[in-house]
Amino acid sequence: MSTDDMRAAVAAGLIGAEEAHTDLLDSIVEVARAIFGARASSIMLADEAADELVFRAVAGEGSDRLVGQRFPASTGIAGWVLVSRQPLVIEDVTKHERFAGDVAASTGFVPQGLMAVPLVREERALGVLEVLDRPQRSAFSLAEMELLGLFANQAAAALDLVERAARAKRMLERGSGEAAAVARLAAALDALEDDRAEAARTLLDALADLLGGDRREGVERGAGRGR
Repeated sequence: MSTDDMRAAVAAGLIGAEEAHTDLLDSIVEVARAIFGARASSIMLADEAADELVFRAVAGEGSDRLVGQRFPASTGIAGWVLVSRQPLVIEDVTKHERFAGDVAASTGFVPQGLMAVPLVREERALGVLEVLDRPQRSAFSLAEMELLGLFANQAAAALDLVERAARAKRMLERGSGEAAAVARLAAALDALEDDRAEAARTLLDALADLLGGDRREGVERGAGRGR
C-alpha cells in the first residue's frame, strides 16, 4: 500500500468503516430503483482472482436471495459492460446477442429490459450497476444515462475507499514496522471526534509534507553528488 493510499484512508477516517460503505451501496441501489421506477437494481463486483462477478447489493426483485451469488465475469450483458467499460441500454434483453438467459434464470428473475453502467475508479473496472425493468413509458434519454452514471460514480468511490481501508487494516494486523505504526495512528484518529479529529488530520498533513520534503531533499542531494 502506498503512502498516498494510507493517507487517503486516514484522512477519510475509514478504518473499520466497511459496514457503513456496505450500507451506502444498499442505499445507492434502492434509490436508483425508486428513481427509475424499476423492478430491481443491483451492484455486482468483480472478483479478479476468481474471474467472477458477485452480487454485492440488490434492491427490489431478488433482494432476499441474490447477494453473494456469483457468475463468470465474461458472461452476459454485465460481463460485457465490465470488460468494455461502456454503458448499455437494452429494451428487450431476449433479442440481444449478449443476453445469457441461463444465468438470468439461475437468479430466479429474468428481466425484460435493463440499463447497465460500469463502476470505474482510477482506470480499474470494479463492477457493474444495473437497473432492471424500467417502465417503458418513453424512449430512453441521455439524461437518464447521465443520472445512472452519477450513481455509478458514487458506488465506485465507496468501493475504492473500502479497499483502501481494508489494506490499512491488514497492515495493522500484521504487526510491527512503520506501516503498522501509521495504521495504528489511523485507528486512533478514527476514534476521535469533532475538533480533535480535525486537529489530528492537520497534524498528519503537516507531517506528511515534512516527510515528503525530506525525501525530495534527499533525492536532490543524491543527484548533486552524481554530478
